[in-house]
Amino acid sequence: MAIGWLAIIKSVPWTDVISNAPKLADGAKKLWNAVDRKRGAEAVAEQAAPSLLPEDEARAALEHRLASMEAATADLHSQMLACSELIKALAEQNTQLVGRIETSRVRLLRLAGATALIAIVAVASLAFLLAGRSA
Repeated sequence: MAIGWLAIIKSVPWTDVISNAPKLADGAKKLWNAVDRKRGAEAVAEQAAPSLLPEDEARAALEHRLASMEAATADLHSQMLACSELIKALAEQNTQLVGRIETSRVRLLRLAGATALIAIVAVASLAFLLAGRSA
């Protein structure tokens, strides 16, 4: 059983995994920094109802809120892009790993078939030799 896992681990394209690791780490770091920056940003201060403020102040307050909402939307969009790039890279690595595991599975089945065939031939040869000696 351990030999099967060892064969699977040996068949993993570690050079590809290791070469893609810095890209994945950079993507994760960018994503973490974007999320951390968003948490560290000050929340928009609560403002009085626009009907209580003069018209110019109300307009300025609404424009400020609109600008902060646009900035938040842009941050969310950049985070979404970073997440999708990271997911794409992980999916590509996963596809490669699954392909290698499937190749190992097919090889293991062929090896098991060949081993069974050799065992049958060996048992038949032994039976033939024993039958020849007793006669």
